[in-house]
Amino acid sequence: MGVSRGLASPEGGLRREPRQARSRARLAQILAAADAILAAEGVEALTVRRIAERAGVPVGSLYQFFPGKGSVVDAVARAYIAEFDAAVDGLVSSAAGGGAGGGDGDGDGDGGLWADPVGRIIDEFVALYRSHPGYVALWSGRHLSPELARADEANNQLIAAGVRRVLATRAGVADGPALELAVRVAVRAADALLQYAFALSPAGDEAVLAELKKLLRLYLASQAPA
Repeated sequence: MGVSRGLASPEGGLRREPRQARSRARLAQILAAADAILAAEGVEALTVRRIAERAGVPVGSLYQFFPGKGSVVDAVARAYIAEFDAAVDGLVSSAAGGGAGGGDGDGDGDGGLWADPVGRIIDEFVALYRSHPGYVALWSGRHLSPELARADEANNQLIAAGVRRVLATRAGVADGPALELAVRVAVRAADALLQYAFALSPAGDEAVLAELKKLLRLYLASQAPA
């Protein structure tokens, strides 16, 4: 679910990895500035000068780390992808009874959180989109390099694998090739409908999100044993 199918960015990644604390802090400032501009004004507002001004650093400092705007965008996108990876790991751990929030205080590791696995998964990703409007701006604009498109595809595969494990654990769905295909289809469907929901509203159109949950519940229910 994410920032894929991007436009080519010829600039590549970081020129150099910061080693000193001061350099790491400056790099963090630059990435935070780019994220803030994306969130407030979208991809089209990003320029090297704007990013440097927002970060409070000389333009030359930005070029010490990045060849140009495209590589800044790629770095911000990678940070988003890492957060999605961490969210998937948390969902899988919670579903297995080993994660924070996976229990209800009675020691069974279940609680009410997993009574609706599809709703729980969708809500997790909706919360991420709502808390990262810069991510939504990138996702909608698809201003990413082919390399990032491949990274995002790998992220989609990780999400599908995580959803498969959650459903096998929490929804009584038999694991196997049929479920593997079903979750790949479900992730693609969710990607398209989440894009539509957030195009309609910055917070995600509630009616579309409700329909997404309904669609995936019905579809994935067909994978459960009769």
